[in-house]
Amino acid sequence: MKIGVFDSGIGGLSVLHQAMQMLPQENFIYYADVDHVPYGTKTKEEIIKYTSEAVDFLVKEGVKAIVIACNTATSAAIQELRERYSLPIIGMEPAVKKAIDFHPEKRVLVIATPMTVQGEKLHNLIEKVDTEHLVDAIALPKLVTFAEEEMFEDEVVSAYLQEEFKQLNLEDYSSIVLGCTHFNYFKESLKKLLPKGVKFLDGNEGTIKKLISELENINALEKNEKRKIEYYYSGRKLSEIQDITKMGRYIHRLNHMLMIK
Repeated sequence: MKIGVFDSGIGGLSVLHQAMQMLPQENFIYYADVDHVPYGTKTKEEIIKYTSEAVDFLVKEGVKAIVIACNTATSAAIQELRERYSLPIIGMEPAVKKAIDFHPEKRVLVIATPMTVQGEKLHNLIEKVDTEHLVDAIALPKLVTFAEEEMFEDEVVSAYLQEEFKQLNLEDYSSIVLGCTHFNYFKESLKKLLPKGVKFLDGNEGTIKKLISELENINALEKNEKRKIEYYYSGRKLSEIQDITKMGRYIHRLNHMLMIK
C-alpha cells in the first residue's frame, strides 16, 4: 500500500523528500492541488472543501496513511479530517518549541501564510511553549506564488523579503521557523538577508517521525524492493515529460537547500 502526501502545490515536496530519505522502501502518492493554490489567502471553509476533496481522492487510491504536508491545510482542516476518516492522518506543526530550545534567550521568527499566522492552531502552540514571549510571526504569502512559478532567487523575491522584514530588527532572532512547506525553497534568499548564525527550522522531520510511529502502531511499515512514486495535479496523474521534469527541478532545488542550515 502507498502513503499519500498532500499539499496545495509543490511545497509539500519538501516533506515527501524527507519521507523518501527516512522511509526508502515505501511507495508514495503525491497530490498537489494546483487548481486551487495558494491556500494561505483563502477562507477556512474553502480550505476544508479543497482538502477534503484531495483526501477523498487519496483514500479511493487505497493509501494506508496521509500526510497533510501543508501548514495552512493542517491549521484549517486537520480536526475535521480526523473525525471523518479512520486511517492515520498526520499534519504539520511549525518547529516553534525546537526553535525556543535552540537559544532560549533570543527571539524566534515564524514565517508562514496568513491563514497559519492568524489561525488558532499556531496561536495555541505559541501560547503553550512560549512562556517568555519570545516568538513573533509574520505572513509572507507571495513566497507561495514565487515557489509555484520557480522564482527562487529573482530580484523581486529579494525586494519582497526586504520590504516585509524592514519592520523587524533581525539581529534579535536566533532562528527562523519555516511555517509553510513552500518556504524551504527560499533558504538561500533568506540567508542573504539574515545575520550570521540565524538557524532555519521546519517541521518536516518531526512530521515523518510521527508518520513512522503511526505506521508502526498499525503494523503497516513495508519494505518494497522497488519504490514507486506517483504524482497528481488535482487528481490528474502526471504523465507529460515537462511536468515530470518540473518535479525533478524542484527536488534538485530541495537537495541544494539541505546544505543550508
